[in-house]
Amino acid sequence: MSLRAEHELHQRRRGRNVGVGLMLASFVVLILALTVVKVTRDNFQLPEIEEAQ
Repeated sequence: MSLRAEHELHQRRRGRNVGVGLMLASFVVLILALTVVKVTRDNFQLPEIEEAQ
């Protein structure tokens, strides 16, 4: 019982999926970093909610 070699198409798909995964992970890290920087600044204030009358 020998294992079949992986088809070339599957290798290309795996490479593309890894690339998309890395781009998605880097986007999430970028958004997280921007959020942390914005919240940890000294002049950060929550928006004031206007009361409806």
